[in-house]
Amino acid sequence: MHVLVTGGAGFIGSHLCDRLLAEGHSVVVLDNLVTGNSANLAHLAGREGFSFVRYDVSNFIFVAGKVDAVIHLASPASPNPASPYGYPQLPIQTLKAGALGTHNALGVARAQGARFLLASTSEIYGDPETHPQTEAYWGHVDPIGPRSVYDEAKRFAEAISMAYHRTHGIDTRIARIFNTYGPRMRRDDGRAVPNFITQALAGEPLTVFGDGQQTRSFCYISDLVEGLYRLLLSDVHEPVNLGNPSEITILELAQLTNRLTGNAAGVRSVPELRDASDPQRRQPDIERALRLLGWRPAIPLDTGMRATIEDFKARR
Repeated sequence: MHVLVTGGAGFIGSHLCDRLLAEGHSVVVLDNLVTGNSANLAHLAGREGFSFVRYDVSNFIFVAGKVDAVIHLASPASPNPASPYGYPQLPIQTLKAGALGTHNALGVARAQGARFLLASTSEIYGDPETHPQTEAYWGHVDPIGPRSVYDEAKRFAEAISMAYHRTHGIDTRIARIFNTYGPRMRRDDGRAVPNFITQALAGEPLTVFGDGQQTRSFCYISDLVEGLYRLLLSDVHEPVNLGNPSEITILELAQLTNRLTGNAAGVRSVPELRDASDPQRRQPDIERALRLLGWRPAIPLDTGMRATIEDFKARR
């Protein structure tokens, strides 16, 4: 296939490009590099079947030649308001990527008769009132809070994808991606894994907000890419959760990071300045992915963290 990947210079997008090329597909990446990083694709420069165009997908998209699949990943993704790459700092860009970007990417799929895969998110569940979260859960989302620019952008993206599927017969797929980690994450991303690794490698105590009992479920990047690739090749149109169902507290993640890096500085608890819509628990129900795609994560957290730590060391 000839595959268009929006946001392909990002953490997830660049790994997905590697997989697509390894499977024999050709890839064209569109990315405005607001949150993506061209270094993530440097190893692909000059490779046959790969091209990169610096472009904002909130503008009309034209791709010369045949396109067989469109994968729409473009969007800021970090919830950290202190990060220059977080969606609280880029609210308009985030909404435009989710609304205009999805509309334009769907337009390419419609014009080309291509299959379409939307990278949605677990954030569409908001601060969930059910646990774990299944795809049938409609979510508990504040539509105007600080996090809403990302949550609602993705909810709209899902809605317009299904509208194009029902109205125009577009061959759509929706992946609801849960917390993912691994090599190529931005060190200044602001989320727990890069924060903890960066602090640990500097010999600093790891900053944990409150008592650290908030939970997340961390999926290693190669597992996620496997799920995305299987979904792309499938005929599944309903949303599919892709994430690791192994739930862990943030405090346990900090302790694991210290152990794997040999950091003796410990953990520093600071008052939790919590947005009311920030989820306290997050865990995917992946029964649908297992049943329809035969997919489940395979990489243990300590194995994935070791690989991620080595990557961070190499980029210090």
